[in-house]
Amino acid sequence: MKVSATIKNGIIEIICLLYILLFVYAAVSKLLDFENFEVQLGQSPLLSAFAGWVSWGVPIVEILIALTLLIPRYRLVGLFAAFSLMIMFTTYIIIILNYSSSIPCSCGGILENLDWTEHLVFNILFVLLAFTGIMLLLFNPKYVGSKNQYNRTFRTVSITLLSSIAVVVLLFVLSEDIIHHRNNFIRRFPHHPVTKINELDLKHPSFYIAGIEKNKVYLGNYEAPLHVIVIDIGLQTKKSYVIRLSKSNLPFRSVQVRVQPPYFYLMDGTVPCIFRGNLTDWKASLWMYDKVYFVKGEPINKESFAIRSVSSKNHENVLGTITINDVIKVRLAPQLLEKQIDGVFDTDGNLIYNEQLKKVLYTYYYRNEYLVCDDSLNLVHRGHTVDKISRAQIKVTTIHSKNQSKLSAPPIIVNKRTATFGNYLFVQAGLMGRYETEEMWDKSSIIDVYDFLKKTYLFSFYVPNLLNQKMTDVRVVEDVFVALYDYSIVTYKIRTNAYQPRESKIVDAP
Repeated sequence: MKVSATIKNGIIEIICLLYILLFVYAAVSKLLDFENFEVQLGQSPLLSAFAGWVSWGVPIVEILIALTLLIPRYRLVGLFAAFSLMIMFTTYIIIILNYSSSIPCSCGGILENLDWTEHLVFNILFVLLAFTGIMLLLFNPKYVGSKNQYNRTFRTVSITLLSSIAVVVLLFVLSEDIIHHRNNFIRRFPHHPVTKINELDLKHPSFYIAGIEKNKVYLGNYEAPLHVIVIDIGLQTKKSYVIRLSKSNLPFRSVQVRVQPPYFYLMDGTVPCIFRGNLTDWKASLWMYDKVYFVKGEPINKESFAIRSVSSKNHENVLGTITINDVIKVRLAPQLLEKQIDGVFDTDGNLIYNEQLKKVLYTYYYRNEYLVCDDSLNLVHRGHTVDKISRAQIKVTTIHSKNQSKLSAPPIIVNKRTATFGNYLFVQAGLMGRYETEEMWDKSSIIDVYDFLKKTYLFSFYVPNLLNQKMTDVRVVEDVFVALYDYSIVTYKIRTNAYQPRESKIVDAP
């Protein structure tokens, strides 16, 4: 039995009215809370790279479609546009649920209280409504031109369906490529990637992390340089030790301890000297003395040390190694650090060693670059952080009377601190990215995670301040993130599919 024209027109009117209400309400909600909507899109696993124009484009398109549905003459065009847009939204949700590394919060508006599965069902219902409206309109006597109308309708609907899906898939692929390889300073925050394990009150400040292994964290103290605290990774037990040196009458000024089991090292690049001892008795003998001054140092293995020194030729920063076997050998690699302004402040950065992959990593403070070298300081490659500052934003003044250079203005710090485990590099960010809120920056520190072998950015996460104090040091072992504060140490569990430390080619430390 054929449906009367009155019933058809009534159904079409209802469908159009439902779409008008949906799109107008959704568009107005987005525009009234535009900043939040833009931030949500910026954190989307699919559209992060295109959040700028998509955040404006979606509400504008929704309003335009609503206007076309109001005018009977353009309702067919409006229903096709509504059908296409809902197919895009539906495809977006399917990719989110099945192919995304993280599932973000649902956007606000009319669907604010729906989870993603309910959101998907809602969208499918509206897709069917649009399809029904199209079929009723096309087979209304006003629009039927010939017996081939059915075939033309089927082709048009199929093309609309496939092209809408293709657009979203293409945006997803392009966004993934841009975020991971050509990032335009948009961070990706999976939901709850870290959860707090435990917290321990250290009672006193001035601690730093001297080393870490699977079950222990070693803390040194700037004010009491011979004292070391060993804490289990669960932060349940704490033991204190005092280092005993074979030679203690040296002019120490900048003592630090590094632990690389089964050894520990006490170093002072201003003397210069390095002591080495065994963790079983905390006794250290002089290992290197008066061979090369250095500012930073990290043990590579029981026979070699990575250092950052100052070249005697041009007085610029230079990376190097100290190897101690039968004789002490110092090898400098002046080609690694690239001068931009003065070769000193502009090349300042963090020096760390990756025990699992035997790589030396150096991350600049004031530019978006890190170096990956083998344990002989041969350059493997250079990688970039998500920040866009490729040239150090610093001002250097030379005091000729004292033959000194100083920073004449506060520098813009791009990368504050670093840690590494497996093929991952963790960087405490210094700059706020796009679609991030100042409120979160005031309450947290941001950690960016990279696969330094593939030179790709993976994701970021927030580490909350503790009693209004930001982190002072960080380390990572397997899936445990250790954050040090002035008076406390906190451990977090990293929980995200984007981080798979057990897949790293981990080897035992020598």
